[in-house]
Amino acid sequence: MKNIDSSASLFKSEHPDDIRITRIVGFNLTSHRIKQVGNNAVGGVHGREAVDRMVRLMTNTGLEGIGRCYADEQILVSLLGKNPFTYYQPGEKRMQCSLGVHTMPLWDLVGKSLHKPVYDLLGHKGYDKVPAYDGSIYFSDLMQEFSGNYADRFRQEIDMGLNRGFRAFKVKVGRGYKWMDRQEGYHRDIEVLKIIRTCVGQDIQIGIDANNGHTLSSTKSLLQELPDYNLSFVEEMFPEEINECLELKEFMHKLGWKTLLADGETQSTPIGLKPFIDARAIDVLQGDLNTFGIEGILTEAAWAEPQGLKVAPHNWGSLLGFYGQLHLGKALPHFYMAECDPLESEVLVADGYSIKDGMATVPETPGFGLKLDEQKFASSPDIKILFDLS
Repeated sequence: MKNIDSSASLFKSEHPDDIRITRIVGFNLTSHRIKQVGNNAVGGVHGREAVDRMVRLMTNTGLEGIGRCYADEQILVSLLGKNPFTYYQPGEKRMQCSLGVHTMPLWDLVGKSLHKPVYDLLGHKGYDKVPAYDGSIYFSDLMQEFSGNYADRFRQEIDMGLNRGFRAFKVKVGRGYKWMDRQEGYHRDIEVLKIIRTCVGQDIQIGIDANNGHTLSSTKSLLQELPDYNLSFVEEMFPEEINECLELKEFMHKLGWKTLLADGETQSTPIGLKPFIDARAIDVLQGDLNTFGIEGILTEAAWAEPQGLKVAPHNWGSLLGFYGQLHLGKALPHFYMAECDPLESEVLVADGYSIKDGMATVPETPGFGLKLDEQKFASSPDIKILFDLS
């Protein structure tokens, strides 16, 4: 009890009592991919852009927190005049407030106020540098401009990822679910995987993701046709069901493969993953960061750790989600890899973040280490102001 009281007293002496949130600005930030991204098993061409709905929490001290946040305007207005430390629970490493899963700006603001990066607030028990993979190898062969020579296009895309510092890739499969005849799509999946493995050699990690476009049977067949492929993980091959997941894991184990089974991005809350965790039916838990929020991923991770399972939050269509993943990667001891959608923004400044030899460096800058270029924020067509509360 003495240690708890001492810790609480130390925290109280560290945080400023006079900081107040005085203005809240909501805006859409459009970021741009370095290439056109094609179909996956269930969705059409993903294009070159993505949008994060952002919030700036400005204070009377001049500090401000920024982050992805989809909380309603009526909920955000309740933060005006409040000390952000009202919501921060350092012992539990949680934000307790009406924002629900949309607490990223608060974490950023508290980190800046305490002069600590968010990963320190979350425990800093993970990686020094965080492994990350390029998750953008979609169905370029089904895009008209590349259909005549798609092998070269996949080689170009792999080179783009290697040049950006990645040494691991996730490749989409499942063409036969919606876009091609089942058997034709199945054989195209295998053909493309062989093209990519030949291109990168055996030292580059490759995982596959079917967006539930395969079945248990076709997944087994595909893996048997690529016995020496050395897949790092298979993701969302079919709609997750405990017995089928366990059967696939046992199948891979009997064949001597170390391939991990990853799944869980379609769950709406962590509780949906609890039965899979209890049964150890999934090796890598992929609750979506932007659906679960930081607190939800921490809950998922707390359940997973005693079971020896890994955590790799799903992230697509969000530049901010990638930075959030990296801080979780430095915080959680059983973090697997961070998923990168290759997005960039001239408005959002991310000094100190870099990727080299497959590992992402995260700066020691307070908060998430992100800031806005104010001149570009005021003039860029990539910014759409949604509301300004004060």
